[in-house]
Amino acid sequence: MLSDKEVKKQFKIIASKDPDRYYATSVLKSEGFMRKQCKCGTFFWTVDPDRQVCGDPSCSGGFKFIGKTPAKKEMDYIGVWNEFSKLFSKWGYTPIKRYPVVARWRDDTDFVQASIYDFQPYVVSGEVEPPANPLVVPQFSLRFNDIDNVGITGAHYTGFVMIGQHAFMPPNLWNQAKYFTDIYNWLRQGIGLPKEEITFHEDAWAGGGNFGPCMEYFSRGLELGNQVYMMFEQTPSGNKELKLKVLDMGMGHERNAWFTKGASTSYETTFPTVIKKMQSLTGVKADDELMKKFLPYSSYLNVDEVENIDAVWKDIAKKIDVDTDELKSKILPLAALYSIAEHSRALLVALSDGALPSNAGGGYNLRVILRRALAFIDKYKWNVELPAIAEWHAEYLKPLFPELSEHLDEVNKILEVEKNKYETTKQKTREIVIKIAKEDISEDKLIELYDSQGIAPEIIAEEAKKLGKKAIIPDDFYARVAAMHETAVPEIATEKTEMIDFGELKDTEVLYYDDYLRTDFNANVLKISDNFVLLDSTAFYPTSGGQLHDIGKINGEEVIDVFKQGSLIVHKLKDKPVFEEGDKVKCEIDAKRREQLAQHHTATHIINAAARRILGNHINQCGAKKTIEKASLDITHYQSLNDDELKAIEEEANEIVSKNYKVNSLLLLRNDAEKRFGMSIYQGGAVPGKIIRIIEIPDADVEACGGTHLKHTEKVGKIKILKSSKIQDGVVRIEFAAGNAAEKEAHSEKSMIEKAAMLLDCKPYEVPGRADELFKFWKEIVKKEKDIGFKLSSKERFDGDILSKTSEILKTQPEYIVKTIERFLSEISDIKEKKKS
Repeated sequence: MLSDKEVKKQFKIIASKDPDRYYATSVLKSEGFMRKQCKCGTFFWTVDPDRQVCGDPSCSGGFKFIGKTPAKKEMDYIGVWNEFSKLFSKWGYTPIKRYPVVARWRDDTDFVQASIYDFQPYVVSGEVEPPANPLVVPQFSLRFNDIDNVGITGAHYTGFVMIGQHAFMPPNLWNQAKYFTDIYNWLRQGIGLPKEEITFHEDAWAGGGNFGPCMEYFSRGLELGNQVYMMFEQTPSGNKELKLKVLDMGMGHERNAWFTKGASTSYETTFPTVIKKMQSLTGVKADDELMKKFLPYSSYLNVDEVENIDAVWKDIAKKIDVDTDELKSKILPLAALYSIAEHSRALLVALSDGALPSNAGGGYNLRVILRRALAFIDKYKWNVELPAIAEWHAEYLKPLFPELSEHLDEVNKILEVEKNKYETTKQKTREIVIKIAKEDISEDKLIELYDSQGIAPEIIAEEAKKLGKKAIIPDDFYARVAAMHETAVPEIATEKTEMIDFGELKDTEVLYYDDYLRTDFNANVLKISDNFVLLDSTAFYPTSGGQLHDIGKINGEEVIDVFKQGSLIVHKLKDKPVFEEGDKVKCEIDAKRREQLAQHHTATHIINAAARRILGNHINQCGAKKTIEKASLDITHYQSLNDDELKAIEEEANEIVSKNYKVNSLLLLRNDAEKRFGMSIYQGGAVPGKIIRIIEIPDADVEACGGTHLKHTEKVGKIKILKSSKIQDGVVRIEFAAGNAAEKEAHSEKSMIEKAAMLLDCKPYEVPGRADELFKFWKEIVKKEKDIGFKLSSKERFDGDILSKTSEILKTQPEYIVKTIERFLSEISDIKEKKKS
């Protein structure tokens, strides 16, 4: 199998030999376009008989539209989508709202990187109907491969809107000529471009095993968008035509607004109010005359495409007759200002949609752009704050994305927390630099320090300079560190698979969805392999979604494990069964175990809902485990939880329990579920299949989930949070018990408090005071070896959570309180005995 890059290259050659078959050439010819080949090898279409080069800026001499756009219709950023959606509605497309940029419905990526991501894998594969067909969407997307180009080239972004034009059609309904005509009419009618100003490029695209022709469209050096026609799939036996052909048109929203305005950079048209406010605060202004000369060549400064960026700066300076240092001194502060504006908008959308900066996965890349923005603010000593800039963006984007204004308080808090972490990191920078600055600091060392310590290279370079050393920052520094961190799929400790060859069988009919109380049923035995049994239907729950499996009996024989193997549910018996294939068997599930697991699973949803209410919209599940003894929920949060927050979450959770909401279990078409409840249903991660099961607790929580659940929240019983811990940056684990397990836990706690009270010779409510007294004596007598008297006498009353307070005082987990007290008393006693002898 060839790589996507190889497939694209190969297919481009094939398509170029037969353009009439793969491109809408009939439309181009009818409009008077002629086919030519550029010096770069690309075949392109133009109505200009004298044109010799394609529209790529590297071939045509950079951007030629700045200050002299050929567009007859001028549109601001919001206006582009308004006009585009209006025209495409008239042409038979349905405009839909953007999807969240956090791609929780997929397990192969953290963020949406293009509008087609909204519909992968199930719509593209034909398994699920699209929300409309055809459709258009203003999809906010995130990519981190161009971080170092942001601000400099005038056109690069980490967060951008890809306007998608999509159709998902069987071959007999595929109409490539219409799709191409519609985008051509956008250029002609929407933007008002004379056909003489449009150049179309023949290209190819490949990804995810699929490939097809692609037509790019340029004007005066700027690529405005491209249409991809996914028509084929690569298989081991050769290339095959797809059963469903897909139109994947991606058009740069920012570029189209920039083009119609002919402004100096796209940043001025993408966030005009933000740039004006930032310029007012910083005093940074563009030199209009210099920018007119510089910007046609700014695209040459793409660090991905040049080996020696300094040489390019010198070449541009020579072309526009300006000293290189003077050029940089005027361009770089402006580029920094644009970068801060761009990064803050990307962060606003990502954080609003539930992402968090962290040191892992996609969150790492968010922290990269956040700290790059803060480093620029530090470098130029500007009096600007990221939360304020985020609010300006939200206000400007209200007509397009009103939801961004709903979560500003949370976004601001997260940005402030991240700024404090950044400041803490800065304080230790000088000490680190002193240790390593015996010689100049290499590029690899800079990247290592950023990755391990989070120290921005600009700060290191500044500190190194004070010590008379150099720190050379690579031109593509941020792209390199971003590439080091790929998507991390959350681990669910209770997932289990075993592969057993059962041959071709129908899917196991699932009986546990409707009623957790269904603990006995009859079924037919389809297959037996040693002690593994397949039934035609089962109510036994298999280990999945963080929930442990059921146990019980089949015809009186003990079931010790249940797990999924694809669409089959396999029962593992303690011994090889006596019954045979084809037999009808009676099945019984351990009802008490089932009830406890159902209590913990429903409680997990309730805790998630309660945490979101108390902590904010950024709370999402990223892992869970439900056992008989207790359960745990991993949530996204930017800092550890304190006792007050845990108490508030516990109280909120029990309030949901007490309201006795009905727990609804719904089997819905994926598309219907997403339309009805939104994309936040994927709390447990990606869920396969055309039909998905939804667990709804009205006014509290809605999730796609296959677990066993109670019918009413009151059946959960009391929920008791046991503890929380920060398991990684941006992820906090809450451990809790519910129902019978919570009662056992309460009994265990009472027992621990009574044991502690006995050891400390006090009343239970005096335990925290006595523990504090003991700890202080222990530090003086054992740690400092002071010869002082020892007598516990505190009678201070404590009316709160005795175990939590005592564990805080003794700096240990609640389960180790008794052992810690015993150790302290023993060590004090040993020292006292030694001194006597």
